[in-house]
Amino acid sequence: MSLDETRTDDPSWPGAPGAAAWLNPPVQVERTGDGLVVTAAEGSDFWRTTAYGFTHDSGHALLAPFAEGTAVEVTFVLDYGEQFDQAGVLVRQDERTWTKAGVEVSDGEPQVGAVVTREHSDWSVGPVPDWAGREVTVRASRSGDALTVRARAAGSPWRLVRVSPLDPGADLLAGPFCCAPTRAGLRVRFTRVATTTADASLHAG
Repeated sequence: MSLDETRTDDPSWPGAPGAAAWLNPPVQVERTGDGLVVTAAEGSDFWRTTAYGFTHDSGHALLAPFAEGTAVEVTFVLDYGEQFDQAGVLVRQDERTWTKAGVEVSDGEPQVGAVVTREHSDWSVGPVPDWAGREVTVRASRSGDALTVRARAAGSPWRLVRVSPLDPGADLLAGPFCCAPTRAGLRVRFTRVATTTADASLHAG
């Protein structure tokens, strides 16, 4: 099976939502007992212009249609640790309109955050050193004019990462992504991808 034909309803992806296709196929994809191990290309990234002056649209993402009223959850093992290593969820309209959210290594420690891109990228992060070595789940929820992103490490409560505006009528794709902007050999072990119902509220209770 070619990378472009990889299906997220493969038994190694519990609860996955159906066929998906790679945006920028990675160096290697290995099926394991509990998911996929994805090897990222050196220099792979998603970013547009802001602060750095460059545009990269070369990150690896396994994307499927992302319907209104649904949420995509991606779980991976946070066992990487070099500068700008990253994994999580990508929500994409086109090369100028997208959001990536997950855990990225910056300034020597893992940071949970998001990059929201509308022609130009912004970036927000918060340190999560206690998440290192654990399974992390990132949840992107589509409801009306908003994309709500939450994340948690295994055994921890959900943490709100970002709320950003969304075109309610846009055709969107979403799924797991990883990037290795500064090095070769990044391997990310994804253990779960699933589609569920969108969050009912921004706030608990």
